Amino acid sequence: MMNRTRIEGFIYLAAFIACVPAANWLIGNVGSVCIPKGPCLIPVAPGPNGAITAPSGVLMIGAALVLRDLVQRRLGKGWSVVAIALGAALSAFIAPPALVIASMMAFLLSELADFAVYTPLQRRGLVRAVLLSSLAGLAVDSVVFLYLAFGSLDYLAGQIIGKAWMVLLSLPLMQWLRKRDERLGLLPA
Repeated sequence: MMNRTRIEGFIYLAAFIACVPAANWLIGNVGSVCIPKGPCLIPVAPGPNGAITAPSGVLMIGAALVLRDLVQRRLGKGWSVVAIALGAALSAFIAPPALVIASMMAFLLSELADFAVYTPLQRRGLVRAVLLSSLAGLAVDSVVFLYLAFGSLDYLAGQIIGKAWMVLLSLPLMQWLRKRDERLGLLPA
């Protein structure tokens, strides 16, 4: 019988993988404005000249960064690397043709940045590790995706803010998970 941490880990893995098609679908279909031959945009913060906007897929990428950390927490580094590889391959497979390289490279490099920061910090504090690794990953994802997809960093502020919202919204859950793990005696993988 599979133990609780492995079951949770595979649930996080499935959710992580689901973020890839969700982000690709959102970017082309959901937004307050959809630019012809460009992304659909959502407002992510007020700005000096109206709302700061970002391609709508940012929400799922912010969630993916946190979920990858949880995959590693429950299943270990090996499964985390497998998740990154599967996510990058899926991203390349389902991204619109014009965005294949940008989507795959942004996903791969941002998740590896997240992995590189999360791994040494995880045992010293789950919430801090998730926050700092996700910030590193979302910065890499934003720059790589925008530059490769559009040749411009025009939506950089919106990309970072949108992903940061998802990370910040996850922090109470990370705090709860850490406390629950301590209460149940569950250790990270």
